[in-house]
Amino acid sequence: MRSRSPVLLPFVAALAAATLAMVAASAHAQADFPTHPARIVVPFPAGGPLDVTAREIAARLTAAWGQNVIVDNRPGAGGNIGADLVAKSPPDGYTVVVGALSTHAVNPTLYPKMPYDAVKDFAPITMIAVTPNVLVVRADSPIKSVQDLVAAAKANPGKLAFGSGSIGSAGHLAGELFKVETGTDVIHVPYKGAAPAMQALLAGDTAFMFDNLASAMTQVKAGKLRALAVTTATRSRLAPDIPTMAEAGLKGFDIATWFGLLAPAGTPPAIIDKWNAAVTKILETPDVKQNLAAQGAEADPMSPTAFAAFIASEVPKYARIVKASGAKVD
Repeated sequence: MRSRSPVLLPFVAALAAATLAMVAASAHAQADFPTHPARIVVPFPAGGPLDVTAREIAARLTAAWGQNVIVDNRPGAGGNIGADLVAKSPPDGYTVVVGALSTHAVNPTLYPKMPYDAVKDFAPITMIAVTPNVLVVRADSPIKSVQDLVAAAKANPGKLAFGSGSIGSAGHLAGELFKVETGTDVIHVPYKGAAPAMQALLAGDTAFMFDNLASAMTQVKAGKLRALAVTTATRSRLAPDIPTMAEAGLKGFDIATWFGLLAPAGTPPAIIDKWNAAVTKILETPDVKQNLAAQGAEADPMSPTAFAAFIASEVPKYARIVKASGAKVD
């Protein structure tokens, strides 16, 4: 076996030294992260719950890290534009996205062509919050329970309608799951936002609605709506007296709007962990919990591994519901 040429030895040594230097520099950069401004991409318009929460997190991270953390709104295509931007960003931890039910669970089936893979193209950081929906009817409706609604739907096939803020929204998919689980024929009426959908229900144009807990409870407390059940697997801490759909007889019914932080795939675990620790600390502060509760959301930080497993389980669950509904977005 030939020994290395003496001429090559200096080059081999130089290459090894350069490699070690690069590894050391990378480790140093991760330890010192962040060394310059970072951004949180919100793939939805400014002013919504995700945007408001992202801005509060960004402000607190700026104070904690001593580096500016800005919010960059990139709405469009149901959140796909902003999510895709982050999926294709450098995996250095300086660009993350507020991913949500739509971008990482519903859209992969709702849209025939996706610009990114909701699981493979991202490194989950943490869940931020979960927002339960609640099944509501008008206060003067003869429907006083989930079973009353099932009976009414079966007695009037194709006649009862429910509204939602948009095709593919949590409210729409909750209605579709209701149809599948009960074997009933009810009509979905999509509106341009949750507010007009609520007005239609109050006006009697629709029979029921699965709405955000915060906005629905405002109408319930005003005596205009009756709450029948929440859509999550367990009762909401924000409305513990309202039973779940499962308690009302629809076993396994579990739908909620959720959102959390994700980085591009390949982002170093040390940086992911630094984001996770900082954001978890923020979400555990009483005033942040209170602000989320005002939006009907419950803070739900979790480890990167747990959040990744959660997303992986959500994709097939919503694929089944979206396919059952026949909904598509071109």
